[in-house]
Amino acid sequence: MTPPTPSAITFVGIGAIGRPMATQLARAGADVTAVDTDPDRLQHAAGEGMRTTTDTAAVDEAEAVMCMVATAEQLRTITLGPDGVLARMSPGSTLVVMSTVGPDAVAELVAGAPEGVSVLDVPVTGGVSRARTGELLLFASGPPEALARLRPALDALGQVIHCGREAGRGQAMKAVNQLLCSVHLVAAAEALALAEALGLDPAEVLPAVAGGAGGSWMLSDRGHRMLQGPDTEVTSAVSIFVKDSGLVADIAATAGLDTPLLEAAAARFRAAADAGLAEQDDSQVIRTYCALAPTSFTHNDPATDLTTGDTR
Repeated sequence: MTPPTPSAITFVGIGAIGRPMATQLARAGADVTAVDTDPDRLQHAAGEGMRTTTDTAAVDEAEAVMCMVATAEQLRTITLGPDGVLARMSPGSTLVVMSTVGPDAVAELVAGAPEGVSVLDVPVTGGVSRARTGELLLFASGPPEALARLRPALDALGQVIHCGREAGRGQAMKAVNQLLCSVHLVAAAEALALAEALGLDPAEVLPAVAGGAGGSWMLSDRGHRMLQGPDTEVTSAVSIFVKDSGLVADIAATAGLDTPLLEAAAARFRAAADAGLAEQDDSQVIRTYCALAPTSFTHNDPATDLTTGDTR
C-alpha cells in the first residue's frame, strides 16, 4: 500500500513554479501552508485551498518544509542561524531543498541541521508547464529513510530520479541539466533569429524544425514565447538563467572543466539582463539578436542595440 502524503507541509517560496507545486501537494491531500512575502501570491494560494502566511513560524509543526527560493543566499538567510527554519523544525521533520543552489549550499545546510532533522536535496526541472501538471523531474539525494517518508509528496510533483545518499548529488545532477538548458535556450533563440535574417518566417520555421533532428525541448517550449515578444507570460525570468548559468560555470570551474558553450550562453543572458530584460521571460534572450514587437519579428532594429543595451 502506498503511504499517505505527509499531512503537514510548509512550502516556502510560491513564485511562478513554487505555487503550482504547492497546489499539487494540496490536491494530493496535504495540509499545505504557503509562506511568501508577496501578498498577491498569498492571495492566489489561499484561493487554491492553502493556508498562507508571511511568517516562517509555520515550520514549527510541519512534517516537511519545502524551499523553492531563488538563490543560495536567500536559502541561507531563511534556513540558518538561531532564528532560521532549521533551528525551529521539530525532530523527525525534513527540510527539502528544491531550488537550484549548488552542492556547497546544500552541504552547508546539512552541517547546520540539528539532530533529528533531515535534509533532502531535490532540485526540480520542467518549468511552470510541468509544475502545473505534476510532471516535473526531481533529482533527489539524501538520507534514504527521509526520502522514503517524503516519497508520496515528491511523487505528487512528478518523477523522482534517485541520485544517491549524499545530499548535494541532486544539485550536481541539476547542474548538468542547467548547462544543457542554458545552451539549448540560447541556441533556440539564435536559430529563430537566423531564420528571420534569411528572410524566412520564424512562425513557419518553428514547427518545421522543432520535430526534427535539430529540435529540443527548449525550442518547443520557449519558441512560441520568443515569437510572442516582450508581452509573453513570464514563467521563468532571464535573471534566473543569469544566476543558473553563472552557478553552473562556477561548479564546472571547481571541477576543472572548461565549458565554452556554457560561457557563450551565459554571456547572452547577461546581455539580456543588461538590456533591461532581467525580469522578462527567459525566452526574451532572443532580443539580444532581434528587437521584438508584440505582433512582429523585426531583425536588428537600428534604433536599439539590445546586445549591448545601448539606445541610439
